[in-house]
Amino acid sequence: MWPVVAVSPFVFSTHTLFVGIGVAAALAVFAVEARRTGRSDAPTWFVAMGALAGGAFLSKAVTLWQIPAATPSWLATFAEGGRSVLGGLAGAYLGGRVARRVSGLSRPTGDLFAPAVALGLAVGRVGCHLTEPPGIPTGAGWGVRLSEASAARLCPALHAPGCGANVPLHPSFLYESAFHALVFAVLWRDRRTPRPDALRFDAYLLAYALFRFGVEFARGNAPFVGPLSRSQVFVLAAIPLLAVAVVRRIRSNPPNIPAEYVR
Repeated sequence: MWPVVAVSPFVFSTHTLFVGIGVAAALAVFAVEARRTGRSDAPTWFVAMGALAGGAFLSKAVTLWQIPAATPSWLATFAEGGRSVLGGLAGAYLGGRVARRVSGLSRPTGDLFAPAVALGLAVGRVGCHLTEPPGIPTGAGWGVRLSEASAARLCPALHAPGCGANVPLHPSFLYESAFHALVFAVLWRDRRTPRPDALRFDAYLLAYALFRFGVEFARGNAPFVGPLSRSQVFVLAAIPLLAVAVVRRIRSNPPNIPAEYVR
């Protein structure tokens, strides 16, 4: 595990570095799609910035419960502490909705975000793999083995009896990275096919919620309600709402064929 990356004369947090690369990749994909679809205007970019700000804030804010009450510098801990992908997605969704209302933009922007978010998370989760507790022990040959130093630092954070040095552990973050990479490939290939507005984004969020519920069992997060982690409880609440949103998109918003699809 590599908590930092040194590129002389700079030293970066590995997690922060990969998150930064992921955000840059996501913005690049968003820009390409916005330009291709003729939507690279100020209101659309205002929505993108609103989503980025909302995601950045809520990804941090939902982890505040992990900060000890006696922490001398609350602001520093907030800045340097962990991030939640689920919180970030929720924040980006809310931030984008608020920004779209403020800007007066009527057409949904979800389909511009879907492949961008998928690629960004595929990259960012590699940083999580390199710096965070990977998962519970596994008998699979692809299990990750920690050194003595890494095991001493990471295993106490896992609800995973048997975690230790040279014990194969599920690379749960790589599972997630592969999921998002696959979704990106599917969305990118499908981007010229007429679909109801924002259906791709809602369907992506639903698929991720289902996947995240399952992969949590390999991650080893502490139980919150019965055997379920906080993340599992959150996605269980979100899955019915997302399913309804997908059905409503299909029923009430029939596919149109704007000019960009025939180029």
